[in-house]
Amino acid sequence: LGRLELLTAEEASRAWEESSLPEQVRAVVDILASKGSYASQTLQTFIETTNSQLYLHITVYEPMVQKHLESLQSYCGNGLETGALQRLTNLLLVEGLTDIQQQEHDILQIETTKGLPNTSKSIPLEKLFLPLSKVSVPPRVSVTTGVAGIGKSTLVKLFVYTWAKGEINRDVMFVLPLTFRELNTYEKLSAERLICSAFPHITEPNCILAGAARTLLILDGLDEFKTPLDFSNALVCTDPTKEIQVDNLITNIIRGNLLQEASVWVTSRPTAARQIPAGLVDRMTEIRGFGAAEIKDFLDQMFLDDRDLSSQVLQHIRANRSLRVLCTVPGFCWISGSSIAYYLKTSVGQPQETSVVPRTLSEIYSYYFKMALGSDWPEKPRETLRIEQAASNSKKIVGSLGRLAFYGLLRKKHVFYEQDMKAYSIDLSLLQSSLCTRLLLKEEMQTFTAYYFSHLTIQEFLAALYYYTAAKRAIFDLFTESGMSWPKLGFLNHFKSAVQRSLQAEDRQLDIFVRFLSGLLSPQVNKLLSGWLLVKDEQNGFRSQATTFLQGCLNTDYTISLRTVNTMRCLYEIQHMEIAKTVEEAMKNKSLAGMLTPVNCSALAYLLQASDVCMEETNLSNCLTYNVCKSLLSQLLFCHNLRLDNNQFKDNVMELLGSVLSVKDCQIQKLR
Repeated sequence: LGRLELLTAEEASRAWEESSLPEQVRAVVDILASKGSYASQTLQTFIETTNSQLYLHITVYEPMVQKHLESLQSYCGNGLETGALQRLTNLLLVEGLTDIQQQEHDILQIETTKGLPNTSKSIPLEKLFLPLSKVSVPPRVSVTTGVAGIGKSTLVKLFVYTWAKGEINRDVMFVLPLTFRELNTYEKLSAERLICSAFPHITEPNCILAGAARTLLILDGLDEFKTPLDFSNALVCTDPTKEIQVDNLITNIIRGNLLQEASVWVTSRPTAARQIPAGLVDRMTEIRGFGAAEIKDFLDQMFLDDRDLSSQVLQHIRANRSLRVLCTVPGFCWISGSSIAYYLKTSVGQPQETSVVPRTLSEIYSYYFKMALGSDWPEKPRETLRIEQAASNSKKIVGSLGRLAFYGLLRKKHVFYEQDMKAYSIDLSLLQSSLCTRLLLKEEMQTFTAYYFSHLTIQEFLAALYYYTAAKRAIFDLFTESGMSWPKLGFLNHFKSAVQRSLQAEDRQLDIFVRFLSGLLSPQVNKLLSGWLLVKDEQNGFRSQATTFLQGCLNTDYTISLRTVNTMRCLYEIQHMEIAKTVEEAMKNKSLAGMLTPVNCSALAYLLQASDVCMEETNLSNCLTYNVCKSLLSQLLFCHNLRLDNNQFKDNVMELLGSVLSVKDCQIQKLR
C-alpha cells in the first residue's frame, strides 16, 4: 500500500501506534476508506489474493471477536454489582502457599491467622497479567487462591466483564473463561475441542492454538475438579487436535506443552492449589477478606431498608471474637448476618430464657436452617397440621441432601450433577422447593446442569445432620458407604469413629464436620431444631459421654496442634467450656504458673485464637517450661504481641524461638 502511495509513512506509523492488532487493522481500514473507491478496491484485491493476517482479521477474526465480547458481557455482567466489588480490584501478591494454607481446612486457616494476611504487597486487577518491572516478562501461569466464599468466581466474572468492555488488558484478543464444573462433564478432550465446545462462536480456533492471537485461558475452581492433577505421571501431549483425559489436558496446558503462547489463570481454594508445582507458577495472588469497615458496609447492603437491624447484627458480631474473625469471609458474613437478623426478629417479646443468642458455629447454622425450613410455610389456618406436614417434608429433603452432602464430603466432592442426584435417589422435583434453593444452588449450561451447596459449611452442616440422625440406628460404619464393615452399634460408637477419623485425616477436611456433629449435642441447638430436625432433649443421653471422650483426646501428650485446638472448639460447640474458662481466668490473674498440664495447654492454645484476653497482648510471663514452650510453639506463631519475660529460659529455648521467627507463617510483630 505504501508502494502504491495509498498509505504514507506517517499514516502507517499512526496505525502501528495502536495497542492491539485488531485496532491497527481498524486504523488502516479507516485511513483507506477516507481516500475513495480506488483505495478501498486496492485493499479488497489485496485481501482476496493473499493469506495475510489482515485478511483473516477483516473477514474472520473481527466478527468472531465481536461476537465473543458480546457473549462474555452478557454472561459475566448478569447480576454483577460492580460497586460492591472494590475489594476484589486489589489482590495480595504472595510468594507461595504457607504450611497452614496447604494443610488446614479453610475455616481453621481463618481462625488461626485471625483473618489477617501476612503480607502488605498488593497488585491491582488491571496489572494482574503485566510484568512487575521493565526488565521482567508477563507471567504465563498465574494462580489466585482464596478460602470458600471469599469471591474467587466473582473476581473472574468482574475481570472478564471489565475486559470485555475494553477497560483493561486491551492487548489480549481472547479471554476464555472456563470452570472446572464444566470440565467435570467431559472424559476426554483435545485443546481444539475444548475451545470449540465451550465457545461455539469461535469458528477459527487455529489463531488461538497457534498463538497468533494473544489469549488468556481462565480455569476457575480447581478445588471442584473431580480428578486430582498428577504432574509427575501425566502423559506429554503437544498435538492440539489429540483427545486425551481431561486431567492430562489441563496438566499439559499448565506445563506449556499445549497453548504455549496463551497465558493461564487458575483460581482455587488453597489446599487444592498445592497440586500445581511451585516451579510452574509464575505469579501467585490471594484474595483478601473483609476489613472491619467492609463488614459494616456489607451488612448495610444486606439490610438496606433497616439500618437499625444492620447495626444490631454488627454489634453482635463485634462482641464475639470467633464470629468477627470468620466474618472477614463474605460468604460466611452473609450466613451469619442472616442468622443473627432472624434471631433478633424472632426473639422480640420472648422471655430471655427461651431465646438462644447465637454464639457458636452450630447455633449460627441452626438459625439459618430454621429460617430456611420455615420459609415455605407461612402462617395459615390449621397451622398445627401445616407445621407437622412441613416438618415431615423438611426431614425428607434434609435427609436426602444430607446423605449427598456427607458422602460428597468424604469424596472431596462439592459439585453434583443429575446422575449424582439419581444415584442418591433424590427426586429432582424436590429440588424446586424454596428450602432446596436456599441450600443448594443450580447452574444450568447448554450441556449440563450442576448443583452445589451455597457454601462449603452448608454442606458440612447437612452432612453432620445426616450422620447424627443415621448414627442412632446404624449397625455398620457409616464411613463405609457400601455398608460392609464390622458391626458398630450405638450413637456414641459412631461419634467416636467420626472424631477419630477427623484426628487421623491428613487433609483435615472433616474438622468442621466434627465440630458441627458435636454442636448437635448442645442443649441450645436441640432447643432450636427440635420438632423440625431433632427430637426434643434427645442429646441428654449422649452429651456427657461425648464430652468425656473429647476431653480424653486432649490428654495425650504435650504436642499441641491445630487438631488439638479443633477438639477444644468441639467442646465449645457442645457447650462445655469449664477447662477454657479456668485457664482464661488464670491468664487474667497472671497465675498460670504450674497449671499447664497437657489438657490446660490445649485450652491455652485455643484461647490464643479465641479469647479477647489475648487480642492486644499474649502474656505468658513466668509460666512456661521448656516442654510447654515447645508444645505451644506452632500456636505462638500467630500471636502479634507476645510477652515471655520471667520464664528463666535457657539457650535451647532461645533456639526454638529463633526457629519460630524465621517461619513463613510467623505473624509475631513484637516479642518481649
